[in-house]
Amino acid sequence: MLNNSEIIQTIDMIKRQHLDVRTITMGLSLFDCISDNADVTAQRVYDKITFRAGRLAEVGATIAERYGIPVVNKRVSVTPVSVIGGASKGFLQIARAMDKAAHEIGIDFIGGYTALIQKGATPFEEEFLRTLPEALDVTERVCASVNVGSTRAGINMDAVKEMGELIADTAKRTADRGSIGCAKLVVFAN
Repeated sequence: MLNNSEIIQTIDMIKRQHLDVRTITMGLSLFDCISDNADVTAQRVYDKITFRAGRLAEVGATIAERYGIPVVNKRVSVTPVSVIGGASKGFLQIARAMDKAAHEIGIDFIGGYTALIQKGATPFEEEFLRTLPEALDVTERVCASVNVGSTRAGINMDAVKEMGELIADTAKRTADRGSIGCAKLVVFAN
C-alpha cells in the first residue's frame, strides 16, 4: 500500500526529475511472412505489423494516462530482415513496408532491419548489408543493427571493416538530415 509520502515523491519525480517510461516494445516474429517473391514478402510484413501491432500506440497512451507517467517511444521489433528477406532478396521492399506500417500505426521506431554475422556472412547477408545505407536513407522510422561478434564466436573483423565503410556511406547519404541514418544503426558484439 502506498503512503502519502511515496505518492508525493512519485509526483516530484514526474514533474521535476522528468520520470518517464522511455520505450515500450512489441516483438513480432515474421517467419510466416517469408516468400520467394519480394513484393509478397513485403506485403505480408506490412499486413502482420499493422494487424498485430495496430493498437500499440493506443495502448501506450492508455498506460501513460492510467499511471500518469509519460511513455516516450512506442516501438516494434521484428525478426531479422536478413533472415526473412533471404528467399526473395527483397530487403529494401521490406524496409519500406516496415516504415509504411510504422507510420500507419503511429509508432516511433521499428527495429529488426538486422543481420547476425558474428560467425561470418552468407552471400544473401552480404547483399543485405549493402542495402543498409539506402534503407536508412529512404525510411524514417526503421532502425538497423548488425551483430559482428560474440563471446563464443569472437569478433568478425571483416564485418567490422565493412560496417565502418557502410556507416560512412550512411552518414553521407543522410548528411542533409544531420546524418540521422547513423543514429538509427547499431553495430554490436554480444
